[in-house]
Amino acid sequence: MSKLSLIVGLGNPGSEYAQTRHNAGFWFVERLADQYGIQLKTDSKYKGISGRGNIEGQDVRLLLPTTFMNLSGQSVVPFAKFYQIQPEEILIAHDELDMNPGVIRLKTGGGHGGHNGLRDIVPHIGANFHRLRIGIGHPGAKEKVSGHVLSRAPSSEQTLMDDAIHHALSKIDLLVNGEIQQAMNQINAYKP
Repeated sequence: MSKLSLIVGLGNPGSEYAQTRHNAGFWFVERLADQYGIQLKTDSKYKGISGRGNIEGQDVRLLLPTTFMNLSGQSVVPFAKFYQIQPEEILIAHDELDMNPGVIRLKTGGGHGGHNGLRDIVPHIGANFHRLRIGIGHPGAKEKVSGHVLSRAPSSEQTLMDDAIHHALSKIDLLVNGEIQQAMNQINAYKP
């Protein structure tokens, strides 16, 4: 039973992207940092913003890559290697097109599912990490995906996503202490 040592949020850097759907992973980690008083600072060595703190009795590092989504591996991979963090000790929070806003799922392993951030990480550390998938909904057509993920959600959808993230944060004690199956049962049962 591996406890979590690293929680990564995927997104794009810069204020113009801060409120866009693709940054759902950032939202999760930023709220987590706020909740536990963990200061996030620019970490130029690892092309990201990182912090370290005590979450429910565990020493956990937080990382937000600032490389842009499709280059997330350039931040996550060297960071995990330097701190000798194994894939099973990593949780990566990211937006998920194939789930509606308000749906949130925890899973371990699997492919990148077409997610550009994961696509840049999996080949380097393997797929054996945990993912917190935050539903953002699908625009219906492939050619609309880019505009969809890089735009803001209407407030009704944003509220659903915020509530789902809030629910996942309420299970963080299970997550960081390695009770992954229990966390999965409780997070995945969430109904918006």
